[in-house]
Amino acid sequence: MSKFQSFLAPLMEAFITFQIASGRWNGTYEHNLFLFDRHCTRSFPKAETLTQEMIDGWCVQRDTETNNSCRTRIYVIANFVNYLRVREKADVREPNIPKNEHCTYMPHAFTSLELENFFRACDSLPSTPRKLAVLTRRIVVPVFFRLLYSSGVRTNEARLLHVDDVNLDQGVLNIRHSKGPSQHYVVLHDTMLDLLRRYNAAIQALHPRREYFFPAHNGSYLTNRWVVYNFRKLWHKHNTPHATAYELRHNYAVENINQWIGEGFEFYSKLVYLSKSMGHSSLESTKYYFSLVPAMADILLELTGCDFDNIVPEVDYEEG
Repeated sequence: MSKFQSFLAPLMEAFITFQIASGRWNGTYEHNLFLFDRHCTRSFPKAETLTQEMIDGWCVQRDTETNNSCRTRIYVIANFVNYLRVREKADVREPNIPKNEHCTYMPHAFTSLELENFFRACDSLPSTPRKLAVLTRRIVVPVFFRLLYSSGVRTNEARLLHVDDVNLDQGVLNIRHSKGPSQHYVVLHDTMLDLLRRYNAAIQALHPRREYFFPAHNGSYLTNRWVVYNFRKLWHKHNTPHATAYELRHNYAVENINQWIGEGFEFYSKLVYLSKSMGHSSLESTKYYFSLVPAMADILLELTGCDFDNIVPEVDYEEG
């Protein structure tokens, strides 16, 4: 049975099939298409034809959105409309997609004490009352955020992991729902693998037929709102600087780069490994993280005899 509920459900299913076959689909697209479907169901319950009012009402940039967040939300809708127009199944205009904004923010640089405080808060969640939602949160939260910290996976990649995406024998994550269309794999650290094995046994007792590796209390996937709420609540329990869960990914990259210094391995090989593990579409996308490591330009020149731009060409930052 289709999870889409509006009159557009058959067309949405056909669109997804086409996009998957073309290698242009990911979990973020599906989630935003799902939200548009709910918008149509809720606001136009008797509609049988896609109208401009439906498109414009959903795709207008909201007061709380940046250009980039609006782009992310409506990009798949624009593609869906184009798909329908080409096949003469709709007579509506494609929505205007806001111009991409160059991101210039500097992610928070975590200290050891801040991380210790944060994970202590994660480990101190209550286990009472003995309700499914309370027990699920107590088990999921400490492991979910440790996975972000130890592997550098994106928050969306972690929350959309299916049970069969996590190989607990080999210690490998199969990242199928990524930022772009490319699938990639992440090898887990031994300590994280051991924690995931113990977590899996515990969560299986609460959700024996779960689909998602990190389930919400109702068995569905964790929402982005869940990630933001839990990170902020636990972070600010002991820490005062602003930080986000996504910045654990930045921390992972910087910590890896810092460990390369003085080890004697080839720089380029390590850059390739980091780029592949983080699911970047190209080596250039990894360059941003080197700007966060103090004196990296001088270190590269000393170790390799080349400046960074001779190793990786100049690129814009991709929020990966």
